[in-house]
Amino acid sequence: MKIKVFNMQSSRGNNVPNQFEIEIYNNKGDTTCRYFQSYQSIIVMKKKGETYLDKDTWNYSITTSKYRGFYLGESTAETKAKIKSGEYKLKNLN
Repeated sequence: MKIKVFNMQSSRGNNVPNQFEIEIYNNKGDTTCRYFQSYQSIIVMKKKGETYLDKDTWNYSITTSKYRGFYLGESTAETKAKIKSGEYKLKNLN
C-alpha cells in the first residue's frame, strides 16, 4: 500500500495550508481510496465509486466548504442536493 498527500491548490496555484488531498494506492498502483482533509478532519471519502461526506464536518466552516467545493467541483447547494437524493452518503469519517 502507498499513501500520497498533497496540499490543495488555490486558484492562483499556491499551496493552501491545512487543506489536503490524500490518495491511497494498492500494491498494483491502482487508487483504492481518495480523501479530502481540512485541518485535522476528513471531510470527503471517495471509495469504490461512492462518495461519503463526514456527517459532522462536511459543512463546518466557510473555508471547509470552499475547498470541499473545489475538491468535488461543485457548489454547496449542489452538494446538499446530492445528499438529499442519496447520491452522497453521510458517515462518521473521523
